[in-house]
Amino acid sequence: MKAKTSHPLIVGTVILTITGLVSRLIGFFYRIYLSRLFGEEGMGLYQLLNPVLSLSFSLTAAGYQTAISKLVAEQTAKEGRISMGPMAAGLSISLPLSLLCNAAVYLGADFIAGSLLQEPRTAPMLRILSFSIPMSAVHACVNGHFYGVKRAGIPAASQLLEQISRVGCVFLLSGRSLSLGQAPSIHAAVLGLTLGELCSMLFSLAAIRLGGDNRKSLPGSPGHRISPLGGLYPGLLAMALPLTANRIVLGLLQSVESVSIPARLRLYGYDNTTALSVYGVFTGMAMPFIFFPNALTSSVAVLLLPVISENYALGNHTAVKKATVKTIKYCGLMGVCCMAGFLLLGRWAGTELFDSPLAGYFITTLGFICPFLYLDTTLSSILQGLGMAGHIFVMNVFCLLIRLAFVFLAVPRFGITGYLWGLLVSQLTLGILYLICLRRFLRKHT
Repeated sequence: MKAKTSHPLIVGTVILTITGLVSRLIGFFYRIYLSRLFGEEGMGLYQLLNPVLSLSFSLTAAGYQTAISKLVAEQTAKEGRISMGPMAAGLSISLPLSLLCNAAVYLGADFIAGSLLQEPRTAPMLRILSFSIPMSAVHACVNGHFYGVKRAGIPAASQLLEQISRVGCVFLLSGRSLSLGQAPSIHAAVLGLTLGELCSMLFSLAAIRLGGDNRKSLPGSPGHRISPLGGLYPGLLAMALPLTANRIVLGLLQSVESVSIPARLRLYGYDNTTALSVYGVFTGMAMPFIFFPNALTSSVAVLLLPVISENYALGNHTAVKKATVKTIKYCGLMGVCCMAGFLLLGRWAGTELFDSPLAGYFITTLGFICPFLYLDTTLSSILQGLGMAGHIFVMNVFCLLIRLAFVFLAVPRFGITGYLWGLLVSQLTLGILYLICLRRFLRKHT
């Protein structure tokens, strides 16, 4: 009797889960290394680049990766062989957009640094960073193809390679500087980020080139003619543009939030160095530490989405309710346990790992958001499975506006503590809104 093969979704999820945990572990120790190497102010400068990177990815790649993944699955089923058309169509749009974005960031680095980020020292870093934008776009489109054909191992391997390349580059450059008696520059971290994107892009392209099975007919299926590329654009854009618009709106709000925190801290009374240091400790040390256990809930979310979608499509609302109740129970329990751990060990972690008592204070305070933070990740996945992506977008925008209100009104008066309050209120509000949405759905359908 022929052995039953593993389900590709489960196998892919396991691969992504393990890779995600390993990648986050590398990133976690990398953050510790950066914080000790470049100090709190250097971390603040580095973190200021995140809004530019996030917006660039949202504009040029994020929506197209998801659209390619969906389209390639549909085309493969229809044509009887793995279709390369969706990836080619996506690249023909994403790559030119990314090159334009690359040129805009490179040529406008001084304006972006001085007027938007309000920190002229980030201009050289932006020029280095700009070259990672086209690489990231190509990498995202190729990953979308592999997700669509259920070959999660390639994106997982490229993710690990990116992290290893990034860390290795920074380690070598900083080591050389130290051997010459020079202080390492934070520019090395930006160069490492760009090199990481280059390596992952080249690996993904090599996988496409060497993966001869990408053009073979599927077993038991007739080999149909591949559809003309032009016919793919309407479907691709119909999926990609709404996703891109949502990501851009959220990215813009998050960018305003990120850039405004140091500026508002200066209004509180800090000088520029202190404001950047506080911002660097918060976003570059404390937040990644708090988000580390979220790798587990993110994996649960990946598993939940297809389960909820399938049961919803079959009209099995009882199964949806059971999955929701279990999610709330176990993710809530995990959040409470993590909260207790951060409250007990937060100050020790800040001092011993990051050599920053301020990081310890942030970790201890942020521990209170863990039950809501981890639960919100999985509740969002359930709502997506129920076809409520529009509701999720509206609720996320509303909660981002709450955080922005605290940034502009509370931070100048109470310092970074005012933002911590805003973060707690917004996460609590988001969790309540998610639960209200789910409760209404379950009451209506069960």
